[in-house]
Amino acid sequence: MADVGVYLYGVAQDLSPDALRDLPGVAGAPVRTVADGGFAALVSTVDLEEFGETALRRNLESLQWLEATARAHHDVVDTVARAAPTAPVRIATVYRDDDRVRELLRERRDELTEVLGRVVGRVEWGVKAYGTPEAAQEPSGGDDAANDKPGMAYLRRRRLQQQSREEASRRLAEQAQEIHATLSEHAVASRQHPPQDPRLSGHEGTMILNVAYLLDEDRAETLAAAADELAARMPGVRIELTGPWPAYSFTELDASS
Repeated sequence: MADVGVYLYGVAQDLSPDALRDLPGVAGAPVRTVADGGFAALVSTVDLEEFGETALRRNLESLQWLEATARAHHDVVDTVARAAPTAPVRIATVYRDDDRVRELLRERRDELTEVLGRVVGRVEWGVKAYGTPEAAQEPSGGDDAANDKPGMAYLRRRRLQQQSREEASRRLAEQAQEIHATLSEHAVASRQHPPQDPRLSGHEGTMILNVAYLLDEDRAETLAAAADELAARMPGVRIELTGPWPAYSFTELDASS
């Protein structure tokens, strides 16, 4: 019999067993729970030839394997989070057996109570804002430029271009601050993330804001309305909302095995 380990997706509180019915996890392994004191660790039994320490170092370098595993991990957390407060752990967290997972629940009981209590009745929404080319249009050289000699005209253009870029950056930074300040009024918590590389985001323009907001479930429409109002009075800025998501940004546990 192959050596096996226990893959951990996260921890839920007061979870109904029906939420896991026919739910597949990583590598197609069924999802089950290890329970203790009202908490349920979401786990699958996995083959250590694929999920052992040595194998993981290799597999995490494979984009195809990583994408499939991350998708399965997310699907489990997303499904369970819709049924009960859930704190996810990072991908590829593997323990040696159920007893070690049960120890985790006992050792982290106070933290779990605090973290999961924070997200009861709440969801996460992501907000990204982009400064489009229209927001950074360069001013013309002005009437004085027509009277300049060629060398002076070139230097004037370069100076104006630099001033234009600096002014556009300042203006976009101020707009990002205004967007965040306004949207934060509708959330109970927020978590700022680094801007994404345009090659990864797939969006034209510069990302000026990348924030996760924790909302009461009934506040999503007011957040969306506030974002629409902001976008309408900020030419050249595009605001994108995604969600609702499990509260990844506010509940993730460091559950090193």
